[in-house]
Amino acid sequence: MAAKIKKGDTVVVLTGRDKGKSGEVIQLLPADNKALVRGVNLVRRHQKQTQTQEGGIVSKEAPIHLSNLSVADPKDGKATRVGFQVKEDGSKVRVAKRSGDLIDG
Repeated sequence: MAAKIKKGDTVVVLTGRDKGKSGEVIQLLPADNKALVRGVNLVRRHQKQTQTQEGGIVSKEAPIHLSNLSVADPKDGKATRVGFQVKEDGSKVRVAKRSGDLIDG
């Protein structure tokens, strides 16, 4: 099945502690059905000091399940479902169901 969410997409969080927040997908973890989203689901971790890195408590993004994410509509930024359309040249593109706009190119 084609990916509805890809790296670089702007997504909206549907449920959980960060409900309503939006951010860019930094990394996808398809084996776990999870994604890392910039600025969303932040956790604080203790980090040991190394030669290159400072020690202390650092905030970083934790993976969030794909079922809790929805692609943001290009028109108004609200959550939308994703559909697929085959263009005349045979390429398959993602389409926002809310506005009908193309999500990618």
